[in-house]
Amino acid sequence: MSYDPAVLSASPAIVLKPTRPLSDRLRAATHNTHEGVDRSIMAARPFESVRSYGGFLRVQHGIHREVSALYTRADLAALFPDMSLHSRLNAVEQDMADLGLALPSYDTAPDGGVAALPQALGWLYVVEGSNLGAAFLLKYAKAMGLSETHGARHLAEPPDGRARYWRAFKGGLDRIALCGADEQHAIVGAEAAFGHVRELVAQHLT
Repeated sequence: MSYDPAVLSASPAIVLKPTRPLSDRLRAATHNTHEGVDRSIMAARPFESVRSYGGFLRVQHGIHREVSALYTRADLAALFPDMSLHSRLNAVEQDMADLGLALPSYDTAPDGGVAALPQALGWLYVVEGSNLGAAFLLKYAKAMGLSETHGARHLAEPPDGRARYWRAFKGGLDRIALCGADEQHAIVGAEAAFGHVRELVAQHLT
C-alpha cells in the first residue's frame, strides 16, 4: 500500500499510526443500524419474484449512484489502489436493462460522493462491505433464474474472491488512524450511508 504525501498533507487529521482498527470502530458503532437495514430489506421479500426484485434493483441503483463519485476521487485512490475498478453502478444498470426496467428518476444530485474524506471513508465502508452479504443474495437471485451475466451482475463475486477483496480493502482502511472528531465524522458517514439505504427501501420495497 502506498500513500500520496500531497494527499495526506492536505488532510492533517489523518495519521498513519494504527490504534484500534477503523473498520472495528465503524462496525461497532453502526451494528444496530446495519442490522435494522438488513431486516427491513429481507422483510420486503425482494427475492420472492422477479417483480419484487425490481424494487431491490432500484434500491441498489440509488445507493450505488449516491457513491459513484467516490471511485474516481484522487484522495481515495491514493489510499485504495484500483478503487476505480470496483464501482458497481454500471452493473446495476445492466441488470435493470436485462429485466427491461427503466432507471429511477431523482430530484437531487448525489451527496455521498462529495463528502469530506472522513465521511467518505464511512460511506465506502458500508458499500464495499455489502459485497460480503451479496454472496447469499446471489443464491436467492439464482433461484429465480438470474445469474452473474443476466440480472444479477452487481452481486457477482470480485475476481479475487469476496473474502480476499474485503481483507485487502479492510487492510487499507485499517492503516488509517483518524484523530478526534474525524473518527466520529467517519461514523457519521457510515450511518448516513445506511440511512440512505433505509430511505430507498421505504421508497422502493414497501
